Amino acid sequence: MDEQKKVPKRIAQTVLNSLKGGVVPRIGLPYITVGRKSEIEALLRDVEIIAEGGASFRFIVGRYGSGKSFLLQTIRGYVMDRGFIVADADLSPERRLQGTKGQGLATYRELISNLSTKTKPEGGALTLILDRWISAVQNDAMRETGLSPDDPALAAASDKKIFAVTASVSELVHGFEFAKLLSAYYRAYTGGDDETKAKVVRWFRGEYTLKSEAKEALGVNITITDDNWYDYLKLFATFFRLAGYTGLFMMIDELVNIYKIPHSITRQYNYEKILTLYNDTLQGKAKYLGILMGATPQALEDKRRGIFSYEALRSRLAEGRFSKPGARDLLSPVIRLEPLTAEEMLVLCEKLAEMHAGLYAYTQKITTEELAAFIKIEYGRIGADQNITPREVIRDFTELLDLLYQHPEMTIASLLESDQFSYAKSDAVSDQTQGGFTEFTI
Repeated sequence: MDEQKKVPKRIAQTVLNSLKGGVVPRIGLPYITVGRKSEIEALLRDVEIIAEGGASFRFIVGRYGSGKSFLLQTIRGYVMDRGFIVADADLSPERRLQGTKGQGLATYRELISNLSTKTKPEGGALTLILDRWISAVQNDAMRETGLSPDDPALAAASDKKIFAVTASVSELVHGFEFAKLLSAYYRAYTGGDDETKAKVVRWFRGEYTLKSEAKEALGVNITITDDNWYDYLKLFATFFRLAGYTGLFMMIDELVNIYKIPHSITRQYNYEKILTLYNDTLQGKAKYLGILMGATPQALEDKRRGIFSYEALRSRLAEGRFSKPGARDLLSPVIRLEPLTAEEMLVLCEKLAEMHAGLYAYTQKITTEELAAFIKIEYGRIGADQNITPREVIRDFTELLDLLYQHPEMTIASLLESDQFSYAKSDAVSDQTQGGFTEFTI
């Protein structure tokens, strides 16, 4: 409990406001992470493989509010602490994996815009990464040669190191142009040419749509498009490694937006893109790259519109005969989230109560018994064992904390007896009489 009181108020405010609004906070997750130990350990094993030059692809599958996005954000924090660069994006009607009107490019732009490092976790880190790479190269050259910063020979030593990186990148698909742009950025950096630097960054962000425009501005006769954007993310993964980072993690959530596409041919093109990413990572065609995608069970398993409507993916991703709820294979490409237990939710509520008290500077008075009564009611609803989600419980509990803070005369007992909770309590009683409610002990 003492650790919870040390949560900085800025972080506590962000966490509580985000959770009450039904969204996952970008910061502060270690303070409230509960359960998911097995899933996190499985994903961190992938991290070790990627750091050694491999690649991985996983689907995180869970119902709305089940903690899918929470797990993605938790892993985001873990891998940034281990030196990875993270690019994340949510799909939408305007952002897909493949499109004919720039939807795939829009996803790429979102990923690049959200590039994050441990020191710049809020995104927008591309320029910082490029500048730090060049600065590190110059410092390494100085240390190895013993030359002073104004010695002309230092520039030649730095050039040699820069060339080694660009030569490694140039061997990959589209790598020649990519390496040419890295060299252009380096020359602009050392020459104080901010205009050229901005043009190169604009190209890397996918903001040149016409080849003629890119040719005139930078001398490269190619642009990033709906069709080739993934090739450039693979290039970035290799470059980031050469620039001193561990690798690149790409996180794409809300695959349900592909499931919702009305035209079957368009859906199939998007599923084909997923297959390309999947095959690349498992066949060793990508290096230093991890891919995580978040989906609902329906978006994955519906054989008419979901990912399983694409037979090549269904045959690769379908669950085997032996995996079942409570004993899932966490080494498979699909990680299906089990519901948090009542005990785990109680621990989470304890953490939130302490965080709330620390934020608003009052003494936390809710007892373990009162928390247990709240959880018992939430989990006592008919069908709660299958349908209740952390989002629902957290929303109710943060509202309860706010009310108790704003109205000190209220008690948790009176709120649990109120009309708002009466329906839940009656459901719990009804289910208990049918033998469907199991009381847990603390």
